[in-house]
Amino acid sequence: LYRMYTRWTERHGFTYKLMDYLEGDDAGLKSASILIEGENAYGFLKSESGVHRLVRISPFDSSGRRHTSFSAVEVMPEIDDDTEVEIRPEDVEMQVFRSSGAGGQHINKTSSAVRLIHKPTGIVVSCQTERSQFQNRENCMKMLRAKLVEIKEREHLDKISDIKGDQKKIEWGSQIRSYVFMPYTLAKDTRTGFENSNIDAVMDGDIDGFINAYLTAQATGQLETK
Repeated sequence: LYRMYTRWTERHGFTYKLMDYLEGDDAGLKSASILIEGENAYGFLKSESGVHRLVRISPFDSSGRRHTSFSAVEVMPEIDDDTEVEIRPEDVEMQVFRSSGAGGQHINKTSSAVRLIHKPTGIVVSCQTERSQFQNRENCMKMLRAKLVEIKEREHLDKISDIKGDQKKIEWGSQIRSYVFMPYTLAKDTRTGFENSNIDAVMDGDIDGFINAYLTAQATGQLETK
């Protein structure tokens, strides 16, 4: 998914910046936060928010069996500094840790990484790409504010304190899209029914069909909510 979204960004002439990167236990990555900048970037990518399902022959299974895995994608707009968001200092716990990302092109290992925990909602944001602890904290606060505002608007809540820390479970039945590599190849959106059998192209950033189908269905009131 990280590759898919960064390739999509490049296809559209947008720019992206890696904010946080956590390596997987065995290989690959466990989580990543990316800042994507471009005209209407959020308008397009908000359709990607949800649980994504992958079916493939696992490279970590010596028996060559088929495995199903899930990943959650969250999309939020960058909030202007003058946007009114009430975050009480006592509601935020700050943790400082040493960067432990992929190194090289991914991360600056000498930076002072920062993690912020919003106690009322349980929301956690982190940043480790800047050189100073202050810059990482500033980026964390921006991400936290954006996340709170996005949830507030999505749930039509009057104030931030009304937000509950509920998240859709990352499991079978909750996915918005499936990427199947075996026994056939198909990427299919469960909300709109849009599908593309060229799975390699999809994973290489060709997701405009899915995005446009979602936006069209949303605009015409035909969007299926699962």
